[in-house]
Amino acid sequence: MLVDSHCHLEYEGLVDDQADVLDRARDAGVQAFLNISTKRAEWGQVVGTAQAKPDVFASVGIHPHHADQHLDLTHEELLEATRDTKVVGIGETGLDYFYDHSDREAQQRLFRLHIDVAREVQLPVIIHTRDAEEDTLAILEDELGKGAFPALIHCFTASAEFGERVLDLGLSVSISGIVTFKNAKDLQQFAKGVPEDRLLVETDSPFLAPVPHRGKTCEPGYVRDTAQFLADLRSESLDELAGYTTRNFYTLFNKATA
Repeated sequence: MLVDSHCHLEYEGLVDDQADVLDRARDAGVQAFLNISTKRAEWGQVVGTAQAKPDVFASVGIHPHHADQHLDLTHEELLEATRDTKVVGIGETGLDYFYDHSDREAQQRLFRLHIDVAREVQLPVIIHTRDAEEDTLAILEDELGKGAFPALIHCFTASAEFGERVLDLGLSVSISGIVTFKNAKDLQQFAKGVPEDRLLVETDSPFLAPVPHRGKTCEPGYVRDTAQFLADLRSESLDELAGYTTRNFYTLFNKATA
């Protein structure tokens, strides 16, 4: 049994067929789903879906793309949003210097705000980082110096050096369908060596459909294809990889219940 540790069930391509999407994933062996929010306007719908479905959990947070539109977000507002019983993570948040849709200082401020709340409530920070390795590491190291908090690099595509440093800091990493792409040799090499107790799997659906579904709308059920590819890469059985990645999900997101 697998967990899709990062999906966007309210996004176009999934929300219009959500019940069938989830049923197809369950038929593929997916036992739980973490429904991720990216802006304040989504929180109600994301949490509502989780409240209505026992095997769906939720996060609350602001994606770095939307930082400029959330400069008024307060610690108290984000903290209050984490109180719901189905909210098990904070994010996604982080830094994206590839698109630079928001001011970099705004991204950094909101990233630190998410971490501050996570430190208080001890819910994992779900981190998006793209073309921002140096600043992501600097913020993580600085904030960890103020006190521990759990965290995950989602959809890991960064350098192996960055990966080793975040693992050294105690973070986990989640691998998406990108690992199945032909041009992802560096990611494949890194994924082979991630310690068993730090690895999770995700789809980031409706984006990044893995082989053999490339070009299609990605669905949570496709996490099985990513998991099978990773198991083969790591010379393990699918059952072995599913077992420890699922265990890792419930250990990290310990507010979630199987």
